[in-house]
Amino acid sequence: MIRVAVAGAAGRMGGQIIRLIQEEPGAVLTAAAEHPASPAVGRDAGEAAGVGTLEVPIRAGLAECLDAADVVVDFTSAAATMANVDLVCRAGKAIVIGSTGLSAEEKLEIGRRASEARVFLTPNMSVGVNVLLKVVADVARLLGEDYDVEVIETHHRFKRDAPSGTALALAEAVAEALHRDLAEDGVCGREGLVGERGRREIGMHAVRAGDVVGDHTVVFGGLGERVEITHKATSRELFARGAVRAALWLPDRPNGLYDMRDVLGLR
Repeated sequence: MIRVAVAGAAGRMGGQIIRLIQEEPGAVLTAAAEHPASPAVGRDAGEAAGVGTLEVPIRAGLAECLDAADVVVDFTSAAATMANVDLVCRAGKAIVIGSTGLSAEEKLEIGRRASEARVFLTPNMSVGVNVLLKVVADVARLLGEDYDVEVIETHHRFKRDAPSGTALALAEAVAEALHRDLAEDGVCGREGLVGERGRREIGMHAVRAGDVVGDHTVVFGGLGERVEITHKATSRELFARGAVRAALWLPDRPNGLYDMRDVLGLR
């Protein structure tokens, strides 16, 4: 039985994860945490999630939760996640990171700390998206240099970062397949007289509208034809399901940095 602590337990994703853990025979919720200023501190985590009393109080911060857990599922903020990674690494535990908006420097720091614990960090928790990452790389290799590549992503109006982490991961998968450097060849949007499209460009375009959970399309444009591969998320539950799947898989692994492709055997 995997003992799970949820950081960000009173949030929308935290509550979803708590509900899914109750359906999972291989896992049990043993601890829950929130920001110390959260009004949810002291409440029963099950009641906050709408599944009834679980006798697991929401604590002020993760530090008090680690002794009772094998793995932490973290859906908080970038700053809180970095503090939680430090705590988990010092304790030699495991952590599934679901927070978004991490900077490149923060991701590098997480990678450096992963030798101290089992760390799961992925651009997207969706099983379908991670299959898509493999598919677009394969398609890019098969189509080769004669096809222009553009990544278009649409999310709800409240999303703060752009392009999305998933869009960047898709663009990086294409760049690796075509032996390109995304830092040099990636183009985020276009405006004005930008001239003819460069053949090595990998375009990324962000749309923000309404309550869209997350749509991603990779366009391979050739002369006379176009191939489009699309993934559409219709519910945030799929991200919670991916996080729980990762939480069940991670604790038995050696220390290191993992993502959903490792869980799915797509490496």
